[in-house]
Amino acid sequence: MDDLYRENILDHYKQPHRWGELAGADLEFEDFNPLCGDELKVQLKVDAENRVEDVRFSGHGCAISQASASMASDEVIGMPVEQLVRLDKGFILELLGIDISATRMKCALLSLKVLKSAGLGQSVAWESDAPPNAAEQGVTPPAS
Repeated sequence: MDDLYRENILDHYKQPHRWGELAGADLEFEDFNPLCGDELKVQLKVDAENRVEDVRFSGHGCAISQASASMASDEVIGMPVEQLVRLDKGFILELLGIDISATRMKCALLSLKVLKSAGLGQSVAWESDAPPNAAEQGVTPPAS
């Protein structure tokens, strides 16, 4: 079963849904994962009832971060912004459908962080149980 989810992740990474810029976006936010350098920008268009009418994302990063953004962008269409800002890591992990290691958790959750930040209009913290990365711990990566 994991193979099906892995294939789906690779499909979303290679052919992301809702990729690009959104003209006339009402809400947007961008952020990055300081450990690996993944970057993500999300733009939201909301309707008169404050529901997500359209979404686009752009950036670069690993298959997990980009696939989770693609998958999440499909799911939030029609969602009230007040519901979007209450999403938790379970939302993303369920979409991915595979076990995510502690070192890859922030890659997976970058899309959630950026979506919620756009909805609130300010940066939100990482999910509380996402382990601190090397940059947050003050660890210098080994020279390559």
